[in-house]
Amino acid sequence: TLHQERRKHEEEVQEKIEYHDGKVEEVLSDGRRIITFRDGTKKEISADKRMTTIIFSNGDVKKIMPDQRVIYYYADAQTTHTAYPDGLEVLQFPNNQIEKHYPDGTQEIEFPDHTVKCLYSDGLKETFFPDGTVVKVEKNGDKIVVFSDGQREIHTAQFRRREYPDGTVKTVFCNGRQETKYSTGRVQIKDEEGNLILDKK
Repeated sequence: TLHQERRKHEEEVQEKIEYHDGKVEEVLSDGRRIITFRDGTKKEISADKRMTTIIFSNGDVKKIMPDQRVIYYYADAQTTHTAYPDGLEVLQFPNNQIEKHYPDGTQEIEFPDHTVKCLYSDGLKETFFPDGTVVKVEKNGDKIVVFSDGQREIHTAQFRRREYPDGTVKTVFCNGRQETKYSTGRVQIKDEEGNLILDKK
């Protein structure tokens, strides 16, 4: 079959130009041009000149598409990098992780388990987990966790607070003091050792 392929290729070649620098250009019967460089790199230009494919000697492949997308496949890393004309860049890794880099500086990473992490140019980080949990981390380090069951957790340098769907709010301050406000209006405060110091119904 290799011999048949070679013969078929030779039949397709309409013109062959050999340059002094060792470069060889072949014009095929369907209008494509294949340029082979001395180092083994091959460049194929489509008949309409709207698509170019370059196959490098190390196995990397670069495609310039008719819509101006540039797709580069890194053979060693088995990673594909696609650059769009609008500035979007997409990386696809062999483990199915996908990274999107937007022109405004935003980065979106989709992990193989479908967790999505967004890094915004203003410093905000958001992570969306497959179970519906969302974690937001502000530039100042404050963290808000919204669980799929409706609970919310807020972490700041001063306190950690848990908000429950029924309206109950439990806060643990950085000094260890705990405050629980129940939806019924009851308030409990414990000191840093866990001793009850206030229980107002």
